[in-house]
Amino acid sequence: MTTSADLGMPLSAPDVHPASQPAGTASSDDSISFETLGLPEPLVRALARQGITAPFEIQRATVPDALAGRDVLGRGQTGSGKTLAFGLPLLARMAAGERARPSRPRALILVPTRELAMQVNDALLPLGRAVGVFLKTAVGGVPYDRQIDALRRGVEVMVATPGRLADLIERGVCRLDDVEITVLDEADQMADMGFLPEVTELLSKTPADAQRLLFSATLDGDVDALVRRFMTDPVTHSTAPPTAAVSTMDHHLLLIPPRDKFPVTAAIAARAGRTIVFARTQLGVDRLVAQLAAVGVRAGGLHGGKTQRMRTRTLAEFREGRTNVLVATDVAARGIHVDGVSLVLHVDPPKDPKDYLHRAGRTARAGETGAVATLVLPKQRRTTLAMLEKAGVQPAETRVRVGDPTLTELTGAREPSGVPVRDEPAEPRRASRPGGPRRFGDRPTTERRYGDESRERRYGGDGRGGARYGEGSRGEARHGGDGGGGARYGEGSRGERRHGGEAHDDGRYGEPARGERSYGGHGRGERRYGEPARGERRNGDRPRSDGRGPQDRPREDWRGPGGRPRARTH
Repeated sequence: MTTSADLGMPLSAPDVHPASQPAGTASSDDSISFETLGLPEPLVRALARQGITAPFEIQRATVPDALAGRDVLGRGQTGSGKTLAFGLPLLARMAAGERARPSRPRALILVPTRELAMQVNDALLPLGRAVGVFLKTAVGGVPYDRQIDALRRGVEVMVATPGRLADLIERGVCRLDDVEITVLDEADQMADMGFLPEVTELLSKTPADAQRLLFSATLDGDVDALVRRFMTDPVTHSTAPPTAAVSTMDHHLLLIPPRDKFPVTAAIAARAGRTIVFARTQLGVDRLVAQLAAVGVRAGGLHGGKTQRMRTRTLAEFREGRTNVLVATDVAARGIHVDGVSLVLHVDPPKDPKDYLHRAGRTARAGETGAVATLVLPKQRRTTLAMLEKAGVQPAETRVRVGDPTLTELTGAREPSGVPVRDEPAEPRRASRPGGPRRFGDRPTTERRYGDESRERRYGGDGRGGARYGEGSRGEARHGGDGGGGARYGEGSRGERRHGGEAHDDGRYGEPARGERSYGGHGRGERRYGEPARGERRNGDRPRSDGRGPQDRPREDWRGPGGRPRARTH
């Protein structure tokens, strides 16, 4: 069961000897417990509180060597307990050491996806709390602030994706000089996703003598470069062959005509129980979710094009049972653990055997039963069978159509309701808090804000009523007039006298009040450019008390000074 990896050869199946006990089952030897593996007592008690009393096979094989400080390569069937296999010795070593310095974590766990990072953190967080070890995730799609603050306070274990960790290092808020142990979870997928250069650069920043643990459901030549460069005399443990030959998992190859692809998919999705449906592309996931909703099947979509908030909410709804169908790309095929998934449906058959293994591993986890069904069109049959042969799967081929009793017998399919699903309104990002401590930026309803009216006397007011800055209160005399009521800045109050006239009513800034005399006229009507206003006094005219202009006077009144007639001008 335990061999030393040949660093000069790829990690193919013959290099690793599987154990006799199937993966996913607890140890049948009652004499082996977590205490006998060498774990500290606080960790053993924390495991017991969660109902975990006996180690799985992959844990029995890897924990002693990891506690001894050796580099370990671990391969186990999906759902066999790999997270605790590397998490328990990592927490034990961190608990025995000193606290982490600011911006310098002591342990590093690299994972390929955000969902897997959060799942690993959720599994190890209560155990780390029991021994005084702090953990923090560093993933994309979320703000940097909390991650930076946690690093500055000091974090022993950092669970991160390669991209976000590289960004934090580039910002100068994280250094890997103090890393004592590094874990690569699902290392082959990181290589498949193109993270190999970033992972190589990150590992090169850790101390050369640091311990390294590499775990995955498959170990092949893609990770051989990492093994040769960064691991020293690693010990390889395998608890299962690189196939999907699990006794509690049934594999079905459903041959369907092209026109029945969606009706068959909808009937299977309408079954009772939790179902994960895999599609090849993000567009295919969104389209299938909309089509299922139109026929009465509520489903959640999960792929890398969605924000982290939406992905987290979708997974939470699926875990809590509010949604029984999850439509996803391969982003959910690695490491996502949801209890009670009884069927995995491949709407689009995977092209790679490893993708099939990881997709199928979402069901029949830790000894549970489950089924895997693959929808295959006539033109896909040959390539799909070749892929399944490489994965070590011999499925039962069945030709089905919509409404066949065989389809119901194999998958539990039933006819959808046909009533379209209405989208639930999204919850507000900041919900109202009826009670509890007041946070920064929140104000109680009785507290006065800036600009609110109150009975307190403010600048420019007399205290008898609330007034804003620049507003006059009732009966307040303002500069240039005696306002009779509250008005805004630049507005004249009733009875207020303005420069150049008298206002008798409220008006806006720049508008003449009722009865106010404007420059060049008295505002009775609009005057165009070049037109004299009605009653306008021209140069040389004197207004009369009776309101008549010079053109209204008799000719005999047109006299000059002393009664002499005016001189005529030409």
